[in-house]
Amino acid sequence: MLLALVSSGLVFERPARAQASGAWGEWGPFAGESGDFHADMTFATSPAITAGMESNSRGGGVGVMSGESNWLSAGTDIGAKYGTSKHQPYVNLRPQADRPDSPSYTTYAFNEPVPPGGWAFALGDIDADQVKVIAKGPDGSALTAAELGFQGAFNYCSASSPGGPSCTRDGTDVPTWDAATETLTGNAAAVDTDGASGWFEPTAPVASLTFVFTRRAGFPVYQTWFASLGCDITGSVTDSGAPAAGVTVNAVDRAGNVVAATSTGDDGSYSFPDYMVGGTYTVEVIAPPGKITDGPGRQEVDLGSCPAAPADFRLRDIVPTSVSGNVSTTDGEHLGGVTVTVALEDGTTRTTVTDSKGDYLFDEVAAGDHSITIDKPEQYEYEGAGRRDITVSPGQTTPITGQDFVLSALPKLAGEAVACGGPVPGVTVTLTRPGGSTESTVTDAAGAYAFAGLAAGDYTVEVDVPEGHSAAGATTRNVELAGTDVDGIDFTYAKPAAVVGTVTGPGGEPLAGVGLVVTPEGEAPKQAATGDDGMYSVGDLKAGSHTVAITAPAGYEVDGEEEQTVANTGTCGDAVADFALVASEPDGPTTGPGPGPGGPGTGDAGSGPGDGPGESPAGDAPMGAAHDDDLPLTGESLYIVVVAAAVFLLGAGAVMIAAVRARSREDAEPLA
Repeated sequence: MLLALVSSGLVFERPARAQASGAWGEWGPFAGESGDFHADMTFATSPAITAGMESNSRGGGVGVMSGESNWLSAGTDIGAKYGTSKHQPYVNLRPQADRPDSPSYTTYAFNEPVPPGGWAFALGDIDADQVKVIAKGPDGSALTAAELGFQGAFNYCSASSPGGPSCTRDGTDVPTWDAATETLTGNAAAVDTDGASGWFEPTAPVASLTFVFTRRAGFPVYQTWFASLGCDITGSVTDSGAPAAGVTVNAVDRAGNVVAATSTGDDGSYSFPDYMVGGTYTVEVIAPPGKITDGPGRQEVDLGSCPAAPADFRLRDIVPTSVSGNVSTTDGEHLGGVTVTVALEDGTTRTTVTDSKGDYLFDEVAAGDHSITIDKPEQYEYEGAGRRDITVSPGQTTPITGQDFVLSALPKLAGEAVACGGPVPGVTVTLTRPGGSTESTVTDAAGAYAFAGLAAGDYTVEVDVPEGHSAAGATTRNVELAGTDVDGIDFTYAKPAAVVGTVTGPGGEPLAGVGLVVTPEGEAPKQAATGDDGMYSVGDLKAGSHTVAITAPAGYEVDGEEEQTVANTGTCGDAVADFALVASEPDGPTTGPGPGPGGPGTGDAGSGPGDGPGESPAGDAPMGAAHDDDLPLTGESLYIVVVAAAVFLLGAGAVMIAAVRARSREDAEPLA
């Protein structure tokens, strides 16, 4: 909820800034579990635009990071414009599983469309991986590559980006942007490097933003930053030419909501600091009792450039005879911004606009018979009279009040997009009206959508299928409206399923470096290996029955069946196949590693789930780590698993060799 900021009697001594200032997005708690993480990101500028994030990233080193060790310096192009991100949070995420066929789908749904021109996002550590960028406008249409506003690739470790973190490599690697596929791809060799990044400044309003992150090699992680530019909205209020102190001034958003309020200082000035550059805002003055605005009571402020032109207002005393009233709904909602017209007896007209409380006032109304009308908003109908007739007697000084208009809202149609009991944000929903015209929107962070102000008739609602989902039911619904709201027009999706499991050794400890073969129904076998937590995963599977086979490494044997058949529905939940290994009986001299040092999870350099190709550079302390995942896989002591394919084919067992590469820049302690 947006809170109004009220300052009473405050004198703003500092002038409007001559240029915009940058700030980095703020993050709420990072919550959830592997395959289902969520958090909120809020731009530091006003009004408070917040994005709800949903991601099916796997766990391990993911979360909101502190920015103490990894940052974008003022020596980068984005840092030069928005300021350094040092000590500012960002988020780490991973693919759904560490396989090229298991991308993660991360969607940011904004509580209101983000205006172009005053914000940016950056994607970091894109080297042995790639990210497809999908953005939708308020009408649900996808932004073009040009509208995504790719600004360039850079490396925040590079000597050409002074002031950046002290990375472990040379900092020359940069990713490549393919406008045709809207994909940012790391180096051609898919080699793990540090600091390879790209940044974007969208040139069209954005309602939702989706990143499809795909592993190309190793066990990668990627970073996301958001930044915005702020500029002051300023002005003054005078009363008959003199400064007017203590007058209420409101900032109003595009939806007509008052998002901030302040009072003029002793010098009549006011200020709303740090409003996002690129947006258009409405400022209104609330005339005190006995006063009326001498000129418009509302003004639009365009922050397409900074500083913007000031919004100044003039007040004067009310001159008899005055006529006033209010415009509201049957639900008690006050309607601001409604144009009110008084048609005078002499054939002339005068207009004004209601303020955020729904009030309007005309003064100096001459004697005669007059009528008052409003420009009724399309989504409403009159509840009672649509015109008010008044008579002003000659010499009358008594105000005429109570010339109110009451409107009733036309019905709305609403519903949700859901998958596995959770919301699906960023879904394009299209309404077709009885006459054939269409209107589209996108689902919000709660997966909800609504179309308001609909007349009775037959409608069609259709949804698209967003990246990372499949339809689990009809994508089109026919709806009849008969004068009342219709809710519950919901759509159901399936998420990519996976086969997951844990391999444990004697005593129940997790074993790293154990190889398995997963054969999805109707598909070719896929190799997998356990990480240092003993877990493995093969994702992006269709519904069906799948077999999982394990070959015990030397020194171990399977406690139970070496092959399991498990099933998933393809709509919700993963299929689980766990295995337990026990120490095998000695059968003569052996040369392979057995239980203990040198067994699975230890040994020489390899590619276990840690610091191999595609891995993140060492990074920052998680500010909101997910549950008990080992932290962080972006710089803590980590394992990387390499599957010996020849050993699989010979049936001699899959021995994975894990290596630890200590990285110097990642803090392991999560911040509260």
